[in-house]
Amino acid sequence: MDLKGRDFLTLLDYTPAEIGYLLDLAAELKAKKKAGVLHDVLRGKNVALIFEKTSTRTRCSFEVAAHDLGMGTTYLDPSGSQIGKKESIADTAQVLGGMFDGIEYRGYGQAIVEELARYAPVPVWNGLTNEFHPTQILADFLTLREQFGRLEGLKFVYMGDARYNMGNSLMIGCAKMGLHFTACAPKAYWPEAQLVEKCRAIAAETGATIDFSEDVDAVAGADAVYTDVWVSMGEPEEVWAQRIADLAPYQVNAALMAKAGPQAVFMHCLPAYHDHKTQVGRTMGEKFGRDAMEVTDEVFTGGQSVVFREAENRMHTIKAVMAATLGAEF
Repeated sequence: MDLKGRDFLTLLDYTPAEIGYLLDLAAELKAKKKAGVLHDVLRGKNVALIFEKTSTRTRCSFEVAAHDLGMGTTYLDPSGSQIGKKESIADTAQVLGGMFDGIEYRGYGQAIVEELARYAPVPVWNGLTNEFHPTQILADFLTLREQFGRLEGLKFVYMGDARYNMGNSLMIGCAKMGLHFTACAPKAYWPEAQLVEKCRAIAAETGATIDFSEDVDAVAGADAVYTDVWVSMGEPEEVWAQRIADLAPYQVNAALMAKAGPQAVFMHCLPAYHDHKTQVGRTMGEKFGRDAMEVTDEVFTGGQSVVFREAENRMHTIKAVMAATLGAEF
């Protein structure tokens, strides 16, 4: 399948066959990596990594993946780029596009990465925006394929705030690949209606289903139980209090996993506030009298958790995206 020259901005832009191809390629490249088989077929190429929001997994995934493919990387953090400050997005895209073979962007509005892609003469990859996080979903789906041997027909339940990049992108991915998606949260935390309708139209063609519930019993029989952080440190404290009060009943704990059943895996895009061993986790825990937020330490570290395999698979799937869109031949 030829994906050379394509941007990777949202899974809405990719067909189920193309997504499946990227997952197949990721599995192939993971096997090469584990076997110690060099696959540095893109030597001489260079990629720019723009990070307006910092990250551990996304940065390391892009850098290791690029280096494995033989490419050089240049990391631009918020202080290392003039994008949107002294130089327009359009100008930045053309400047970087003249020097690099691909551009990754992780930051704020989806409109920014879309504009970068519009003006850059090279592939642009979305490392995360407020609205979408497509590389994470590839990692999640590779993990599920490894666990269950398939994607189609799996029951996937997302617990918590489904309004933003993770809820949106998981819903799109499930619709594309034939999974049965349920977002379990108070109605105020469900995705916007327009995207839901778009996903239901896709689901009608793939055999997927898109559902929503305020009842935690919706998790019964789930193959995958997924959650994400409830609040971020950039939000005001009054938001923390409301969000935690609203979402506390939807915490992933041992009782909830028991409802799902022994076949279920626990998934999280990380970082997670499952204890007090981080500054953020300790601050929120002490302020609100909680040992954990969206997931308990028992579940996070337990036998059903696949979170660290997901994290590793970020690198393998990102490598597949770069390789495919840059025309690598193995």
